[in-house]
Amino acid sequence: MLQIADLTYRIAGRNLFERASATIADGARVGLVGKNGAGKTTLLRLILREIDSDGGEIQLTSGLKVGTVAQEMPPASDTLVEFVLKADRERATLLAEAEQTGDPQRIADIHHRLTDIEAHRAIPRAARILAGLGFNEAAQSRPLSDFSGGWRMRVALAAALFAAPDLLLLDEPTNHLDLEATMWLENFLASYSNTVLVVSHDRELLNKVVDRILHIDGGKLVLYSGGFDRFERTRRERLAHRAALASRQMAERRHIQAFIDRFRAKASKARQAQSRLKALERMEPVVAVAEENVVRFEFPSPEKLPPPLLALEGAAAGYAPDAPILSRLSLRVDPDDRIALLGANGNGKSTLMKLLAGRLAPLQGQRRASGKLKVGYFAQDQAEELDLAATPFEHMKRLMSKSDDTQVRAHLGRFGFTQMRAEVRAGALSGGEKARLLFALMSRNAPNLMLLDEPTNHLDIDAREALVEALNDYDGAVIIVSHDPHTVELTADRLWLVKDGTVTAYEGDLDDYRNLLLDERRGKLSDGSKDAAGKRNEGAVGKPSKRELRRANADARAAVAHLKKAAQAAEARIERLTAELARLELLLADPEIYLGPTARVMELQIRLGDIKKALASAEEAWLSAQEALDTANPGS
Repeated sequence: MLQIADLTYRIAGRNLFERASATIADGARVGLVGKNGAGKTTLLRLILREIDSDGGEIQLTSGLKVGTVAQEMPPASDTLVEFVLKADRERATLLAEAEQTGDPQRIADIHHRLTDIEAHRAIPRAARILAGLGFNEAAQSRPLSDFSGGWRMRVALAAALFAAPDLLLLDEPTNHLDLEATMWLENFLASYSNTVLVVSHDRELLNKVVDRILHIDGGKLVLYSGGFDRFERTRRERLAHRAALASRQMAERRHIQAFIDRFRAKASKARQAQSRLKALERMEPVVAVAEENVVRFEFPSPEKLPPPLLALEGAAAGYAPDAPILSRLSLRVDPDDRIALLGANGNGKSTLMKLLAGRLAPLQGQRRASGKLKVGYFAQDQAEELDLAATPFEHMKRLMSKSDDTQVRAHLGRFGFTQMRAEVRAGALSGGEKARLLFALMSRNAPNLMLLDEPTNHLDIDAREALVEALNDYDGAVIIVSHDPHTVELTADRLWLVKDGTVTAYEGDLDDYRNLLLDERRGKLSDGSKDAAGKRNEGAVGKPSKRELRRANADARAAVAHLKKAAQAAEARIERLTAELARLELLLADPEIYLGPTARVMELQIRLGDIKKALASAEEAWLSAQEALDTANPGS
């Protein structure tokens, strides 16, 4: 599939890759990892032939279709579905040729090929992918130009997934997604049948999706089996073994050198000393692994305040008095709360955060807060407000004008800014460093409540782990929005669901929420198992009565009988439609039919299209009935 042999690539006089080699097998799902600046994106560009290497070669199987996400998405008049459909170039080319050619044999060949690639399933497949990434049916019919840059990048991702290339290259695919779309993408990629090479800082994705980790380490490529957690364990073991080996070799070298120094001048021992000197020269040194700089965060401890820190009473929030985005908000935040917000983008999570932060006044109701409450608010778009000509020290000094330089530098040091990095202009900082500067700025006055809106964007895996550790050590309250399930699971012990214009407590965990989303995306909510807020409808406390059990069993049997009947009817319809489809395809494959009346050919083609749509509908109906049966009878 993909063979990288002795790859060398230099940039600005520095070797990113030095005789690096790796082989990726057909069908493998590989996570590409390495510290920031190691060359992950560069390797993808080398594979795509966007840049040339300085040595070695990258070989792809002949005829391999390679796909990636377009980095620029100019506005277009195509609807989202139309844009995604164009990503399958073979289908688009065949359809265009079928409209233009007059050769009966070629038309027959085109129809054969369209059938082989299941072109009749293209529109529903494109719609399902777009729905998974957060576009409802109405949005899918709107032109691409209606959407902002972040949403257009989702469309670009949908197009790449729809094209189903033999080798799919993805660079941080979750950056423009919310938690809900990220969960869907995890499931999609986990079942992707072709080869995937994905760069990601999302630990959950790297554990659930990939079966190999390709690590860029010191200019080399090292391939590990398993997901990210297994990679970490294996790498730690290798590093420990290498450190022990280096220590033993150093002791051996000291021992040999001591013998040489002691006996070199003695004639009786000169030959042995010379022999050991040669052995010392032949000994390949084992280089001990230098510990990489680990970023650490430390949020200052806030003043203790009595509960509640903050409460919303019958509040509504929005940007126009007559059109609130959220309403009926009755919420409370206590000093020890760790809350994560769930809900798709556009449901109002950022609006709620601004209301809680006091940056947005309630349209109705009240926001009550402790008089001593200090709020730290982190929003990713605040990076755009940084003075790119100013250093981190200068940014911090402006806000801590009453503090001396030592105190300012000490606070910056909590977030990994050494004296040297504190003097670098903000415009020259990496995305992760800018995020860390925002953490430092928002926590300068030891807030009692921190509101974090997508804090993990631009943070690598190690920095995300450092953030999780710091949040768990922090003494105040935290409300977080994040597309990283790993961060949510490790930092939040309460979940709020922002949906349908309000906010409710979600009683399940992230796995429950993931299952709820999958059910919704399939168009079938789990009736009776969980309600919209994730609460389990257990009924009355204690054992149900025999009468209740009998009634429940009767209801279950009735539901199963109905589902069985629906599945059987759909299956019979599929058989009829399949036979009719085969008959029509056989007719249209005969070149002689195109010598007759054009109206007859057009009638058959229209009928063929109708049959394919009906067949797809019947198959969907059968799948839904079968899935419902499996749910009702999990042991059958």
